Amino acid sequence: MAIETALMASADPGHAMRAHLIGRFQALRSRSTALTSVLSDEDMGAQTMEDVSPSKWHLAHTSWFWETFLLEPHLPGYEAFDPRFGYLFNSYYEALGDRQPRAARGHITRPGIAHVMAYRAHVDGAMERLLESCGEADLERIAALIETGIAHEEQHQELILTDIKHVLSVNPFGEIYSEPASPPAQPGALAGWLEFAGGLDEFGAGDTGFAFDNEGPRHKAWLAPFALSTHCVTNGEYAQFIADGGYDTASLWLSDGWARVQAEGRRCPLYWRGSEREWREFTLHGERELDASAPVSHLDYFEASAFAEWTGYRLPEEREWELAARRFDAGSARAMTPDGWLHPASADQASLFGGVWQWTRSAYAPYPGYRAQGGAIGEYNGKFMCGQFVLKGGSALTPPGHVRASYRNFFPPQAQWQMTGLRLAKDA
Repeated sequence: MAIETALMASADPGHAMRAHLIGRFQALRSRSTALTSVLSDEDMGAQTMEDVSPSKWHLAHTSWFWETFLLEPHLPGYEAFDPRFGYLFNSYYEALGDRQPRAARGHITRPGIAHVMAYRAHVDGAMERLLESCGEADLERIAALIETGIAHEEQHQELILTDIKHVLSVNPFGEIYSEPASPPAQPGALAGWLEFAGGLDEFGAGDTGFAFDNEGPRHKAWLAPFALSTHCVTNGEYAQFIADGGYDTASLWLSDGWARVQAEGRRCPLYWRGSEREWREFTLHGERELDASAPVSHLDYFEASAFAEWTGYRLPEEREWELAARRFDAGSARAMTPDGWLHPASADQASLFGGVWQWTRSAYAPYPGYRAQGGAIGEYNGKFMCGQFVLKGGSALTPPGHVRASYRNFFPPQAQWQMTGLRLAKDA
């Protein structure tokens, strides 16, 4: 039987691709489930603010994505698990009809967790049938869409962690997501600058490997001479900004940021607690003493911009960051924070990748020649190219291998609940 299977495999030119995709899909789905395995049913249904989605919703929405974009159009005879789920778990695809309002996702008490897990099992089985049964030509035709589905669910794996962190942070008893692990060892290198001569260069994703559509087209652009800090800004440095009256000095802030700080009475980053005498920080491992040498996290764009203004430097342009990553840190995109430690650590600050997502001062806008894909899948990135800023690098919560130098994450300037920080740049 083993010999027969081997002969069949060797006769199928698409066998290697098929086995690769099946293996990646199974590992992906197992990881999503594992991320929620420590949560209670009550944890998984909570929504503590509009930006936060319940863990249960993430598990169902990612299944809906596979069902909607892969199974219904490409698996003959596929029957939807529950037709009502299109309304409940569509995120923002206008072309696919009405949906539950984002701010009311926590109102979805039914289906319950067991029903959502049955939905995932239904979709998993159907996806494996699709991957095993479709011909080589069909497999090649949908491979890019499958890669998009994998990258999409990896994004939601990170959101599962950032969202449950907010849920647990409002609990009055200091609940934790997982037991503390030992953070990586501290770096030996001191902070410095990477200097670049500028000039004409190419930017955006090339033809090798998967990339989202917003990472292209590849294009040329001019850069003036610049320098980029070798390290992300640390908690200790940000604490100095606070002690120097950073949140009281209007001249450091963009107008919208100053108005928000005043309206909210903000005095420190989102998860900092205590006072200047003894700052502590809420993490997925519980409330901990602030690590002064670790990258500061959960800053919005306004806070990052104000800190840069205070130092006399600035935030980098996204193309400056991409150039530095390609030349000096290309191998670190897969070397993210080890499993078990779910917070920026001292060792993260010396790498361009990992630790925290880094704000750039580049507005999230289309590259020259960009056109969104047709159909509902075209709503994935293009329609958000207004009022948001680009972030680079990935965080301690980003799945390994998910990011690359050309990757363009984006959030509105007031977003704090993501693991966001900054790296300084200056004109050379």
